[in-house]
Amino acid sequence: MLLTLTPFVLASLLVVQSNAFTLRSWEDSYTLANAAIAQMTIDEKIGIVTGTGQLNSKRRCVGDTTPVPRLGIPSICFNDGPAGIRLTKGVTGFPSGINTASTFSRRLMRARGKALGEESRGKGIHVFLGPGLDIMRNPKSGRGWESFGPDPYMNGEGAFETITGVQSVGVQACAKHLIANNQEHWRYGLSANVDDRTLNEIYWYPFLRSIEAGVASVMCAYNRFNGTSSCQHAGLLGPKGLLQRDGFKGYVVSDWGATHDSASDNANGGLDMEQPGDYILIGGGLYGSGLKSAVNGGKVTTARLNEMVARILAPWYRLGQDSGYPPVNFDAQRPDGSGDRNLGVSVRSNAHTALAREIASASAVLLKNNRVTTTGTPSGTTIRGLPVAASRIKTIAVVGQDAKMPNLKCNDLNECNDGTMSIGWGSGSNSLEFIIPPIDAITSFVGTSATITSSLSNDLDAGVNAARGKDVAFVFVNAMSGELGFYTFVVGNQGDRNDLDLWWKGGSLVERVAAVCNNTIVIVHSVGPVRMSWQAHPNITGIIYAGAPGEQTGPSIVDVLYGKYNPSGRLPFSISDNEADYGTTIVYNSLGFPEIPYTEKLLLDYRYMESKNIVPRFEFGFGLSYTTFAYSSLSIAASGTSQVIKFTVANAGVFAGTEIPQVYLGYPASAGQPKKVLRGFEEVILGIGATSTVTITLNKRDLRHIAFGTLRASHGFDLREHLRSP
Repeated sequence: MLLTLTPFVLASLLVVQSNAFTLRSWEDSYTLANAAIAQMTIDEKIGIVTGTGQLNSKRRCVGDTTPVPRLGIPSICFNDGPAGIRLTKGVTGFPSGINTASTFSRRLMRARGKALGEESRGKGIHVFLGPGLDIMRNPKSGRGWESFGPDPYMNGEGAFETITGVQSVGVQACAKHLIANNQEHWRYGLSANVDDRTLNEIYWYPFLRSIEAGVASVMCAYNRFNGTSSCQHAGLLGPKGLLQRDGFKGYVVSDWGATHDSASDNANGGLDMEQPGDYILIGGGLYGSGLKSAVNGGKVTTARLNEMVARILAPWYRLGQDSGYPPVNFDAQRPDGSGDRNLGVSVRSNAHTALAREIASASAVLLKNNRVTTTGTPSGTTIRGLPVAASRIKTIAVVGQDAKMPNLKCNDLNECNDGTMSIGWGSGSNSLEFIIPPIDAITSFVGTSATITSSLSNDLDAGVNAARGKDVAFVFVNAMSGELGFYTFVVGNQGDRNDLDLWWKGGSLVERVAAVCNNTIVIVHSVGPVRMSWQAHPNITGIIYAGAPGEQTGPSIVDVLYGKYNPSGRLPFSISDNEADYGTTIVYNSLGFPEIPYTEKLLLDYRYMESKNIVPRFEFGFGLSYTTFAYSSLSIAASGTSQVIKFTVANAGVFAGTEIPQVYLGYPASAGQPKKVLRGFEEVILGIGATSTVTITLNKRDLRHIAFGTLRASHGFDLREHLRSP
């Protein structure tokens, strides 16, 4: 049985004021759009629905349209990306989508979206090309870090909050990539073959939540879906397709060069705008003169062309971009800042820097912490583990290439990994104009209170020599991935990762350092799960999974290491040493574009592991804290068609901290569902000794097929069992 998905109805369609712009109703926005269309020539309409060209020297943004000055319609500016503005200076390098998911905080998801919108608006960008909603079907998928992990519910919440934040300041969000865009190899033509139930419950769900957030636009993907090019798939885009079935009011824009066959095939299939407008080796260049000929020849009706233009202009009117919107002040073709079209406008702010740092800290997942007091060390009595006892630690080793400053002169796609890894590569990256690496942040924090010895390479012998006999050794290791594109291999990896190993022999570095330092703390910067066969080593007293945390990587990890920020991150995926434990594979080799059957259906990540009784090294939702939490007073009551879950959380430890309770639903075997699925979470911020009553409401859609529910604390036990303890 398919899920019944109810379209979101925007509240009363009233005009409201928000962030110095007028949010119009969809009805009023379409009225304005249609009035403008009535005055347009066919060439002006074609200019609205077609990009101006990838190689156009007049292009200012990643994508542009042709303006209609006599009607006050500018060139609409589209620009990357999901973790911060790309191809310009004076912007913030925010944490990645996967780190935002690690916070399990709707508050921070929305705040990040708002900040991304503010910086986009400040640069004159009309359309923010994000958020990315591509489910992490396989842990090695190249762009999985841009989105919110393998769980559809988490992706849906990330989508809703990000879009709400972006559009709250009058910037259009663009949810991408529709649909089942889950690997980089062969992405330009592979066919993702997905059954209806899996489509609705896994891959469509984040887009449904985007529609409920009022998203302005959706980007169709390069890949084929069940044999048909995504950008002309009427079942996705057409009048009876998924988007319009569930109330989508905005427009569909192609990924860059993702159109094939003919202009009429794409226009009639539901594609409203083609970008970048010309042919770029893989596709594109169909609309331009092709669409005009199709309209004049009767293959595309004038009514359909008008609808395409209306769908594009309505969000522009709705978000108040027709009045007082800043002009474009940068040149994406000159990301170095040169040229007279780069006006040197900075949209960085202290508030955005603080937010980037908070999200990076909040997304750090404490995986292991053996905090003990030892004596007889070179410094006398030492507290091993985390948080680091700064007054007792007098000798420090910082080991690993990942601790040092990266090469900021890499090209705009960040195709390198020669320092600390703050973001993956490709169009979802951000401009690495500014970054504070861990070694600089640690050195600044420690000052003269301790001696630091560093080995900022992954040379095994040098790392051992630096760490031997030290009170603590911080070992920084990483693994990276990114977009396939037309880009080069990065350390032998082409988009998708080749394996789950740490790069630069990082695992061996950890083992060698742990052999000579009994207080080894490992910090992992990674785009996804990595093998941690060394996790149980007795000299490894702490492990922090820090993900891809953005420009404030150094200060944020210092905040966590030294206890200024009590880690509250939770894993947005499971960590296992074996790729087979995830139930999916990346198709690397194929004779032509492959057909990829999604035979795992609903069983991704922890769902698959539960079904096969696989115990991962660390499970989805896992994360430790420096304090302890106690749960009590659990109640579950019906309220109409919803279930209201209430319980009390108390901070029973000696550190202020944040707990992340999570609600999972379980199903009987007859339902054909996974054993359990995530359906709720909250962020509970508690001072020492504080308590809070938490309410989580599950609606009718959340409860579909429910047999029983479990509420669990973030460290993975069943709360019902916990409540039986004294």
